[in-house]
Amino acid sequence: MVVCGDDGLAHRLAAELRGVYEEQVTLVVPPAERTVRPPVVGRARAVSAALLDRVVSAAVNRAAGNGTPTAPSEPASGQRTLEAVEATEAVLAEAGVERAAALALVYDDDETNIRAALTARRLNPRLRLVLRLYNRRLGQHIEELLDQAAALATGGTQGDGAASDASTTVLSDADTAAPALAATALVGTSKVVQTDGLLLRAVERLPAEPGGPELPGLPTLALLSANANDPAFADGSEASGEQGPLLLPDAAAVRDAAGRRGSVVLEQVSYSAGPALPAGLGVGMVPSFASLFSRRLRISLAGLVACVFALAVALWLATGIHPLGALYLTLLDLFSINDPAIGSSTDRQILQLLSGLVGLLLLPVLLAAVLEALGTFRGAGALRRPPRGLGGHVVLLGLGKIGTRVLIRLRELNIPVVCVEAGPEARGLAVARRLRVPVVLGDVTQEGVLEAAKIHRAHALLAVTSSDTTNLEAALYARSLRPDLRVVLRLYDDDFATAVYRTLRAAHPEALTRSRSVSHLSAPSFAGAMMGRQILGAIPVERRVLLFAALQVGGHAQLEGKTVGEAFRAGYWRVLALDTGRERQGGSGLVWDLPDTYVLRGSDRVVLAATRRGLAELLRRRRRGGSGA
Repeated sequence: MVVCGDDGLAHRLAAELRGVYEEQVTLVVPPAERTVRPPVVGRARAVSAALLDRVVSAAVNRAAGNGTPTAPSEPASGQRTLEAVEATEAVLAEAGVERAAALALVYDDDETNIRAALTARRLNPRLRLVLRLYNRRLGQHIEELLDQAAALATGGTQGDGAASDASTTVLSDADTAAPALAATALVGTSKVVQTDGLLLRAVERLPAEPGGPELPGLPTLALLSANANDPAFADGSEASGEQGPLLLPDAAAVRDAAGRRGSVVLEQVSYSAGPALPAGLGVGMVPSFASLFSRRLRISLAGLVACVFALAVALWLATGIHPLGALYLTLLDLFSINDPAIGSSTDRQILQLLSGLVGLLLLPVLLAAVLEALGTFRGAGALRRPPRGLGGHVVLLGLGKIGTRVLIRLRELNIPVVCVEAGPEARGLAVARRLRVPVVLGDVTQEGVLEAAKIHRAHALLAVTSSDTTNLEAALYARSLRPDLRVVLRLYDDDFATAVYRTLRAAHPEALTRSRSVSHLSAPSFAGAMMGRQILGAIPVERRVLLFAALQVGGHAQLEGKTVGEAFRAGYWRVLALDTGRERQGGSGLVWDLPDTYVLRGSDRVVLAATRRGLAELLRRRRRGGSGA
């Protein structure tokens, strides 16, 4: 396996392949990579990571030409590190792409990844390619182009034979991490997996009563930590031992944990029916009549309308004419259209003067109302301001790659959002305009910016800027305004994320705080794609990860010919659904109500939940037993 990249995702992915899938990895990084510290994948692997850090440090001190690989190092952990500015043909050849089974190109620049992918496909037509691209439309075309090139070079057709193993998968760390980041900020939804219009929601439930039956249709995916005060201070890390989360437990473990541990269960919801916010908090993003005008203006309008009706009633009582006629004459007097009441009674003349006075007062109020309405309904190219009275919304900080994807996910779930962005040229501003999402422009670390986003009435704060310190500072300031506010932080470094989570949880035990690393959430999907399986999504369970994958049953001795109940292996994998390939009523071809007695055939394609080690074991046994899927 070869991994080429220039940020923390490359290190995380290499560690994932090496530690979970037990693969030999060649890591290609730029000479200036010393500024990016490789993340630690579990406390038990800290020694390997430190050794890798020393290897990279030694390599930095050696001279390296532009695009010319330096002498590779061979650390004891089974990883070879190669330094080069970019993945040129010479670098890829030195990394062993011609003999490799898979290549991951996870540079932060789309053009760099595409250029290297075209070169790698020419060097090895049978190579499995995984590309990190932000532009999804371009990614679809690149997938088709590279798969077609592989099919022609191997003498097959696209999707058949050897060409199927030389597949191309285009992923985005923003797409793979956004569902988890968005879901963490929502009420009742801690994790979300979305594919082909189907939305799956993993919900954390309180400890069940002993002996209580498991609810039908809600398989238990995991048992949460047995202790709120995690011994490793890492929210269910690998070092938590028996106190940490238990993934894919069997029925006996679920019964034993009843009343002591919370659980994570799976729900299927419709694409358009996102989880509702608490009653009385959420409001729609379409501006209501009350949001068009300020409170003072509404009071002024109401007062003037009351005066008009009072004058009409007084005229009716004074003259005895029909009530509608009295209202009509009052309006004529109000707008100075009626003739002077010469020769009429004194009451009629006084009422006409009062109506004219009310008309003078009404003119500036109507002008102010028109100006405010025009300000609310500005053109589509202008940014909207947060509507008055907005509450129960999510305040999203940052509209970069990650923030834009998170914004799209939140709006798909019908969650009201207010965005905060420092720069007027951010790539996500166009998406915010299209979705008619309010945006506050300003430095979030400056006083008054979060107040403008109505943080005091918000339900959650989601800080996903590219700066860890900015996210942390915004979270701390928001906590000073709202101690009970739900806070979700995107933090680059895993160790830093753990330390922040521990401190915030200790300082605000009554409030929900989550810290997430994008590389931590994205790496399992990239690693699974390199192993040749379609990863539908990854759900974080505290600080561990549960994968959802789609695979063909044929060739898997652990699945083929067995019932769904027999195929279940606690702690490793669990078959959840059968992919019929035909869309049923509801827009999905997945059958979720499979009985335990259903026998899995080789032609079946199933969706399963698996731990990283479970999926790795399926892949290893499959590879030893036959050809690739």
